[in-house]
Amino acid sequence: MSEHEYRFNVAMSCGGCSGAVTRVLSKLEGVSSFDVSLETQTVVVKGTAPYDTVLEKIKKTGKEVREGQVVA
Repeated sequence: MSEHEYRFNVAMSCGGCSGAVTRVLSKLEGVSSFDVSLETQTVVVKGTAPYDTVLEKIKKTGKEVREGQVVA
C-alpha cells in the first residue's frame, strides 16, 4: 500500500485542542508521521491509513474540520 499525505484545516483554539488531535493520531494505525500546528490551524498526516479513517479520528476529538484534502 502506498503512502499518502493529507492536509486538514482544523479549528483549534488552545494547546489542549492540538494535544487531543496529537493523541488520536499517535494511536492511529497506518500513520507514519504527522504535524499538528495550533498557530496555522493545520494538521498534515502521512501514512497508509485511508483518508476517511484519519478524518473521522480527528472529528472524534470534537474539533471542527473546516477543510481536508489529499496532497499526495
